Amino acid sequence: MSLRPRSGEQVPPLTAQVARASNSVGTTPIWVRDRLDGLWRDEDFADWYPRDGPPGLSPAQLATVCVLQFLFGLSDRQAAEAVRCRIDFKYALAMELDDPGFHYSVLADFRDRLTEGDRADRLLDLALDRLKEAGLVRERTTQRTDFTHVPAAVRDLTRLELVNEAVRAALEEVASTSSHLLDDLVGEDWGRRYGRPVRLGKNPTRPKTRILATGNDAVRLLEHLYRHGADRVSGPQVQALRQIVVQHYHRDAAGHLRWRSAEKEGGAGLPPSSRAIISPYDTAARYARHGHIISWKGFAAHLTETCAPDSPNVITDVATTAATTHDSRVLPGIHTRLARRGLLPAEHLVDGGYTSLIRLEQAAREHQITVSGPLTVNPTRQHRRGDGFGREDFHIDYDRHQVTCPNGQRESSASCNSASALNSRHPSGKPVTQSAPASRAPSTSSPTDMACAAAATEASDRLPDLPRPAPDPPAQVLADPRNLTPLIKIPDRAKLRGQRGT
Repeated sequence: MSLRPRSGEQVPPLTAQVARASNSVGTTPIWVRDRLDGLWRDEDFADWYPRDGPPGLSPAQLATVCVLQFLFGLSDRQAAEAVRCRIDFKYALAMELDDPGFHYSVLADFRDRLTEGDRADRLLDLALDRLKEAGLVRERTTQRTDFTHVPAAVRDLTRLELVNEAVRAALEEVASTSSHLLDDLVGEDWGRRYGRPVRLGKNPTRPKTRILATGNDAVRLLEHLYRHGADRVSGPQVQALRQIVVQHYHRDAAGHLRWRSAEKEGGAGLPPSSRAIISPYDTAARYARHGHIISWKGFAAHLTETCAPDSPNVITDVATTAATTHDSRVLPGIHTRLARRGLLPAEHLVDGGYTSLIRLEQAAREHQITVSGPLTVNPTRQHRRGDGFGREDFHIDYDRHQVTCPNGQRESSASCNSASALNSRHPSGKPVTQSAPASRAPSTSSPTDMACAAAATEASDRLPDLPRPAPDPPAQVLADPRNLTPLIKIPDRAKLRGQRGT
């Protein structure tokens, strides 16, 4: 299939006449054609298709259909039917009234092409350029960012089901490419175990037997492929099986295969959610949990849109990350892409997940953006109850690696534990050696000492999770009151309304 660009194609006269007569006020598809003259042109897709072959459908038309499909919430079948039957769709696509349109499966094929490389970002850049020319979006207005869940199109599997499915997927892949490699390995019993997807549930029968049998089968398959040299040309399913086996099994001192369990249960430890594979068919999807209610497996889409009161809301950036990626890591990339598109906001509204002093100061210094959003509160028990000592009550001498507790005692004193305060960094950015003693009971039983001991005891269980202080902003930033605005500004709740529904 090749591309035959249709440059400067106008709406057929009969289509325009009927569309105007039947929709005198106009509809959204008609406005897209009238105000923007289409979002894209066929020349924008020149590198998507080969030069030889029969001419295909207009990619500019298909891209516009995808936008209208999302806008009206249509399925592929409904979108193809709208192209065939709706006059305003034919007007937006510059089609003749008797044009039969296309089969709905074409849209799925077009989206597959769209996911390759940075094509989606390039199309968004072109669409935003058209919107800027039409005056519908401009720089230095108010924008907002929030994320939404993107569940992966995979089945929810238990750990044992995951290993079973990974073995089955690897066998299917090898059988389709090099079936002769399985002649000496796969028998009738393998066909019974991996011939079809397994539904074991959370409480399968004989779990220990199944765990060891599946693990041994996976190891045998990987070793068999390695001996025959197939591992060098193995596909994604075999590579996924290799990683899944490492994440769920280990060998003990005697060399026996063992099921992994959490370290707090005395096991060898499990991988963190940011590394753990949840499906052999989508190795990039991750499990994430927000609070005690929201949890999902898949990805996170961070959407940025304009929200100025005198203009329509327009999406200016889309960033898709793993579900476990923290929101604050996404903000610098959003500002970089908006700067490239010439659409930096004057005020950027975000929620508490995106805010940190480092990110707020960086946005003000590099892009002159006022980031508005709630700062993360202190999650410690002392802060919630209003008693005990917090981290700010300790004096840290970074150069001498000394900590002075509220009692005036230095780190060597047994009356106070200051290990939590030392879990920090020097303002220069270098790590500070934790030379403070481990948690010890106070030598006296005064209320001050008991509060200090309570703070130390609670902090000792989560030292790796304590936030590290950021280096002080440059002197020229602190000297300019305008640059301090994003550090202290509280967002207007009316502006944030609807942010979760972005």
